[in-house]
Amino acid sequence: MKEDLAERVISVARHIRQTHDTVRKTAEVFGYSKSTIHNDVSVKLKVLDYELYEELKKILDQNFAEKHIRGGQATKRKYQTKK
Repeated sequence: MKEDLAERVISVARHIRQTHDTVRKTAEVFGYSKSTIHNDVSVKLKVLDYELYEELKKILDQNFAEKHIRGGQATKRKYQTKK
């Protein structure tokens, strides 16, 4: 794996670990697509740093489990502003 790619993967992983951001939010911060970020932290990170991958897997699983709640809150805000 190229060195700059490995640096990006580790940097993205550290960001998620510190902020608990979602893949979508992290993609906005770093300027990559959410598919790229997801591939980095779910496939490439597993090869580079397995311990960090395990930490991130827990965070990403939690974000996935809470996704429907955030969606409902966004819809609620949308309709509250229309009134």
